[in-house]
Amino acid sequence: MRIGTRIVLATLPMTVALLLPATAWAWPRLDPGDPFTMTVDDVACRSGRATVTLRNVTRQLARYDLRADGRTVASGSIPARKTIVKQVRVKRGSRAEIEAYSVAEHHPDTLIDSTDIENDCPWGHHLDRLPFTGPPVDLMAKLATAGGLVIMGGVLWWYGSIWPRSAP
Repeated sequence: MRIGTRIVLATLPMTVALLLPATAWAWPRLDPGDPFTMTVDDVACRSGRATVTLRNVTRQLARYDLRADGRTVASGSIPARKTIVKQVRVKRGSRAEIEAYSVAEHHPDTLIDSTDIENDCPWGHHLDRLPFTGPPVDLMAKLATAGGLVIMGGVLWWYGSIWPRSAP
């Protein structure tokens, strides 16, 4: 293989990596007409709540209505270019659909974003330690192996003492 071909093949991944982000920014990240964005974090196991962040991307006040499974959890307004954080409770072992609506006077509510979240935290009160369920399995396996070796050694010792016998 020629030196020039090797150089081209070596620089090809770097060239693609440098050009790819430029084309990725060609698509808009959000609808330009949306007054705010919503991001939802996973459910915190201790509190059973999901953190919802609403970020105003306009230069004017944005009114919102935050709903979980169709019922209003929080409503209010977000100042221009500011962020607010709300907590939404999700019962253990269940799911919730969290929706953010833009509220405007004389217009129906506009759905901005919708996310399904699941509270799949383990059940029980003590999440930091497990209950005692007996001795560790690897200890029992080691003891069983040692016992088997002792018994097998005894069998071989006995068999070695009776075989081969010399005939009188």
